[in-house]
Amino acid sequence: RLSMRKIREILRLRYEHKRSTREIATSISASPSTVAECLGRARVAGLKWPVGDDLDDAKLESMLYHAPAPASDRAQPDFEHIHREMRRKGVTLMLLWQEYKAAHPDDGYQYTQFCEWYRRYQRKLDVVLRQEHRSGEKGFVDYSGDGIPIVDPRNGKVREAQLFVMTLGASSFTFAEVQESQELRHWVSGHIHAYEYFHGVPAITIPDNTKTAVTDPCRYEPDINPTYLDLARHYDTAILPARPRKPRDKAKVENAVLVAQRWILAKLRNHRFFSVAQANEAVRDLVDQLNDRKFQKMDTTRRKLYEELDRPALRPLPPVRWEFAEWSKRKVNIDYHVEVDKHFYSVPYQLVKQTVEARRTSMTVEFFHRDRRVASHPRSYKPGFSTKREHMPKSHQKYLEWTPSRILQWAGETGPYTAELAKHILESRPHPQQGYRSCLGILRLGKGFGKERLEAACQRAIELRAYSYKNIKSILENGLDRQPLPAQDTTTTTTPVDHANIRGSDYYH
Repeated sequence: RLSMRKIREILRLRYEHKRSTREIATSISASPSTVAECLGRARVAGLKWPVGDDLDDAKLESMLYHAPAPASDRAQPDFEHIHREMRRKGVTLMLLWQEYKAAHPDDGYQYTQFCEWYRRYQRKLDVVLRQEHRSGEKGFVDYSGDGIPIVDPRNGKVREAQLFVMTLGASSFTFAEVQESQELRHWVSGHIHAYEYFHGVPAITIPDNTKTAVTDPCRYEPDINPTYLDLARHYDTAILPARPRKPRDKAKVENAVLVAQRWILAKLRNHRFFSVAQANEAVRDLVDQLNDRKFQKMDTTRRKLYEELDRPALRPLPPVRWEFAEWSKRKVNIDYHVEVDKHFYSVPYQLVKQTVEARRTSMTVEFFHRDRRVASHPRSYKPGFSTKREHMPKSHQKYLEWTPSRILQWAGETGPYTAELAKHILESRPHPQQGYRSCLGILRLGKGFGKERLEAACQRAIELRAYSYKNIKSILENGLDRQPLPAQDTTTTTTPVDHANIRGSDYYH
């Protein structure tokens, strides 16, 4: 606000010297917009130059910034209605003034005075209410700093549950629920429940810079949590985090949290809850009461404003509720499989050693590379492998034509010990296909060393529990298959020990 000395100088230069707004601004070292605002206030107050010796600074300031109510001979605009209409998309003060002037052509204010009286009406409202939020445009999200104590009925221990709050910008219509924690699963479920409570979705959702929502709280380009972003895409809303340490960016929800603390948490301070569900039953009733209470400075309620402003402008809910999905980055192994929760899923072999994003729900696991889905599998909660034929190289796809029974049949053509060894190899692998190559290598040794030697080598390997291709190859190359087995070696005789301390078999009769 300019000093009264500069205001007097503005009036003198305009009315006595006929200077332009820009010239006056240069003379008093102020911006042209500030000078224009001062002249507009003076015009509304009926001030010109000279202002008169009896008009001191206090009276001059009162006339410019604390003017009395509009003159009664003019038709008074309904500023509460105007304030509500200004939140509708595309509505301007010019349009509202034209409608007002059409209803009062003779005794209505001109546009300049109409705007000035509306601005003075705005200054009487709370800071949050003065913000102009378009209908259905924004939903503000936050957690209350204070939680609700939950008593464990088994041991009497008390834990603090969290109060999740979302409020709509235009109507201040509020949703609140009690949650176990601020973890990602509860954070996104709160959004889903709020959208369903609103029967629609705001175009923009504005959260705080909590780690649950924002993985990198950059002031200019915050990195949104992939799961949270997935939720936003499903509900067709944009995530626009508030700037760090800028509470005015989310003043609407800050006020809603304060109201929730006063009208929900304070009322429940003497209640004891033994579960989150029990606490939510009480909170749900108090939220409805809050939305049906009248504002202190507006003769309406949050619910009425919601029905009039926000609900018609909200985006429709999708036909299917979003399913919680967790995202993580994974590197593709050299066998073109990706590990998720101790289970290995195949992806196209061309992605070997590259990084993919894994999206897992309760039923499926999907893999994305450069924002394009490259693989999808039913989710398995057991250790093992899930492999699709189309993900394999051509040289590997032929192995799918083989089965464990076919491998055992081929091995049985060499002999029973070879078949038994192949069975041990297949059963020892996490997946039978991982043993195919070992079995084929062993059978191929029979072409070079002969089936009889291979059968003997397999018998020796079974006795030694050496179930591998390398062991069979070593036995054959070193000629151990021609040596007697330890249990069948009759060349070595054992001489009985004769000693006075040895009782002998007769003792036990």
